[in-house]
Amino acid sequence: MATTLDKVDVVTVGVGWTGGIIAAEAAKAGLKVVGLERGKTRGTEDYQHVHDELKYAVRYELMQDVSKETLTFRNNRDEEALPMRQLGSFLLGNNLGGAGTHWNGQTWRFLPYDFEIRSMTEERYGKEKLKDEQGYQLEDWGITYDELEPYFNTFEKTLGISGEDNPLGGDRSEPYPTPPMLKSKTLKMFEKAATELELHPIMMPSANLSEKYENPDGQTINACQYCAFCERFGCEYGAKSSPEITVIPTAQETDNFELRVHANVTEIITDEDDNSKVSGVKFVDTLTGEEFIQPADVVALTSYVFNNYKLLAVSDIGEQYDPETGKGTLGRNYCYQTHGSATGFFDEQFNTFMGAGSLGMGLDDYNGDNFDHSDLDFLHGGNMAHTQTGARPILSNTVPEGTPSWGEEFKEESIHNYTRAITVAGQGASLPHKENYLSMDETYKDSYGIPLVKLTFNFTEQDEKLVAYLADRAAEIMEKMGAKEVQKSGELGDYDIVPYQSTHNTGGTTMGASKENSVVNNYLQHWDRDNLFVVGAGNFQHNSGYNPTDTVGALAYRCAEGVIKYAKEGGGRLE
Repeated sequence: MATTLDKVDVVTVGVGWTGGIIAAEAAKAGLKVVGLERGKTRGTEDYQHVHDELKYAVRYELMQDVSKETLTFRNNRDEEALPMRQLGSFLLGNNLGGAGTHWNGQTWRFLPYDFEIRSMTEERYGKEKLKDEQGYQLEDWGITYDELEPYFNTFEKTLGISGEDNPLGGDRSEPYPTPPMLKSKTLKMFEKAATELELHPIMMPSANLSEKYENPDGQTINACQYCAFCERFGCEYGAKSSPEITVIPTAQETDNFELRVHANVTEIITDEDDNSKVSGVKFVDTLTGEEFIQPADVVALTSYVFNNYKLLAVSDIGEQYDPETGKGTLGRNYCYQTHGSATGFFDEQFNTFMGAGSLGMGLDDYNGDNFDHSDLDFLHGGNMAHTQTGARPILSNTVPEGTPSWGEEFKEESIHNYTRAITVAGQGASLPHKENYLSMDETYKDSYGIPLVKLTFNFTEQDEKLVAYLADRAAEIMEKMGAKEVQKSGELGDYDIVPYQSTHNTGGTTMGASKENSVVNNYLQHWDRDNLFVVGAGNFQHNSGYNPTDTVGALAYRCAEGVIKYAKEGGGRLE
């Protein structure tokens, strides 16, 4: 028998970037908020002297335990989906802060083209360029870049982002809060080569801050030490903006926020008297096994892509997408990401063992619709970048093609090229296809007896052609940088869930202007439940040529505004 707790104004399911932002904003507005986090609490003090690559980068200390909670995977509907028992192409965060703790900090705004991709593509190239007949499902997001710009600005000021203006990006209302990071020698080489090719390189917008900064909420983020332990690690200096040092303490300082850890939500409860609303959530205390019901006037799903989808599906909220008929929106338009790259081998040694998660330079000449696609058989593009995130010795074994994968020759080449090999990579956009989607598995369950999420995904012809194009462009830059040998990335082939590629999963709970093509509106309010909000990268109608976090953060501030407006105005559909 579940114990019913006292009702609150807002409950968030997950306390990372999105849950932390909604908690902070709602609590500052005077609403009583409970944040349910299924992991444990943690903070900067837990990451002192964590320079242990084996523990954190190889054995995934901060990641989700796939023996208890995972997903099943297949390339197509004809295959049997099997559980992912090894974290591979994406690394799902766990505990307070979620993936916002172990991220790199690369904080790009999506382009204006991203939010209106269908209408802008049709206007410039004609409807046939959309390839609807080939199963692609491009949709506008129901919000424009200009409408979202103030929320981008708020998120970047909360984090103190270090960066510089992007001549090929959307207009900004204000400059970045802090100056860009320092340029290493290899970044200067990339900048020089790209400029000589008449491209437009800029320093990457970074949540590893170039200087100490106090944000508008009074939280302090320290200056980056360039220690090279960012991705897969928590920052021991408090210099990488994360939820635990920004929005979560802001919420806690209001006295209107209660954080409840070890609280795994298993169901969203629809109101018995009004099925257009939810009444709260059911959760399990992961330490004691006790069940609780947390009533709330507003429920906000703020966990990772897969879990937001899963809670809607198991709670029977929304219509599951069916690839056979095209009906339904829940689970629709899952997208991932691709990379077309070139690695250069040099005689000179560089200090690549140092770095930061978002120490890099990028350019958008090949991103979005910044170049003419008339004679190209793909859409969109990718941000082209060279980063110096830190070459840690266990996983940094770049060797020339033809080198054996083990043995004496591999060791010699690995050691020789450890600080002599650098890479330029294009991060390719992933566009939605009718055969790529999320559903619930009929066979496998998690440790609480709930069905696992089933991922059906494979790369498409669009992905293959874009990757080849980006690899060619990357090679041009690398050759200009003076490498003695340049190796381009190979053909894409079928998607494999191992090895690691990126943690940039999107779709499944998409946003839009109508219920027919989306799960939530542009306030991230569910079309079928007025007091249910769903926010995260699952809202993306497609993936971009960028990291998703800046856009997720902007949507979270938009959602927080919607939650507060809904609560203060007494409910109803937000317009």
